[in-house]
Amino acid sequence: MEMMEKGYLRNRLIAISLSLLLGAALMLLKFYVYWLTQSSAILSDALESIINVVASAFALGSVVLSAKPPDSTHPYGHEKIEYFSAGFEGALIIFAALGIFWTAWPQILQPRELPNLGSGLLILLGTSAVNLALGLGLIRVGSRTNSLVLVADGKHILTDVYTSAGVLVGLVLVRQTGWFWLDGGIACLVAVNILVIGTKLVLQASAGLMHASDAALLEEISELIAKHRRPNWIDIHRLRAWRAGNRIHADFHLILPRDLTLDAAHNETTLLQDILKTHLGGMMEALIHAEPCIEPECPICGYDPCSLRQAPMRHQNLWHREMLTSQADEEEREVAQEDIHVSKDSDEEE
Repeated sequence: MEMMEKGYLRNRLIAISLSLLLGAALMLLKFYVYWLTQSSAILSDALESIINVVASAFALGSVVLSAKPPDSTHPYGHEKIEYFSAGFEGALIIFAALGIFWTAWPQILQPRELPNLGSGLLILLGTSAVNLALGLGLIRVGSRTNSLVLVADGKHILTDVYTSAGVLVGLVLVRQTGWFWLDGGIACLVAVNILVIGTKLVLQASAGLMHASDAALLEEISELIAKHRRPNWIDIHRLRAWRAGNRIHADFHLILPRDLTLDAAHNETTLLQDILKTHLGGMMEALIHAEPCIEPECPICGYDPCSLRQAPMRHQNLWHREMLTSQADEEEREVAQEDIHVSKDSDEEE
């Protein structure tokens, strides 16, 4: 497992370093194309490339920092820096969209002729092809290594491709029709698309920082627990889980027979933790709160033989996501336990 994590880190560092170097080279090429053509749309594309380079540099720092193991000041690790990086990139994309509107609008109101369009289009087409390959590669590596920051950087670079494609279409139309206002109009349309993508990245980062419910992760954990269910695992509730990079944190309540020894209960929770770590991979951490069973749970208990049973088993709960994440079961148990304590106190008084 440790070797796999080191391999993931190496792939992330190679990918983000390549993104930074290529991004800087392509940015210089786009400014050269702007110098040739004096196109406001190409200037907008070049301005967005500056943000690409800055974002890639920030992403490189976050990949290095997130690889640090937990320490006394950050006992849960440093992976959440990736959410900050993704949010930062989303904000930069939004800023780039606003910059495109700012530079493209004058070309719509007061269109001017664009020189050297032929050579400019060829260079811009080449930079777009390189950016497309780079963006798709970053998303693929980020998905394979569970790195949100690489996926975010790849999506950011793809927005640059969309911008360049829009600019290319606009400039081809300008060359064919002589409608120079299209230079700014197409750039504004592309800016709308970029604005949507940037907003989605910011929302995704916010959800991660706020520990928003991850339905897919909860579903995976629920199916895994149900598949390996043991007779003395009476019930599970209050399942919660969140992901940061390739680290997964989960916690839930496991109800066990109340006549189990402390050592036996510990073995059961350790077994379940090992199952989760083995099948989910990455750096999985599961905090399991073991609770003793109470009499009202006898009808759903499959543990047999049991000397404490007060009622026969009628059925066992199906462990699906909605059941395991429910907090209503916890509230019902608290009420039942209070009733049991009250009943015992009354019996002792009598």
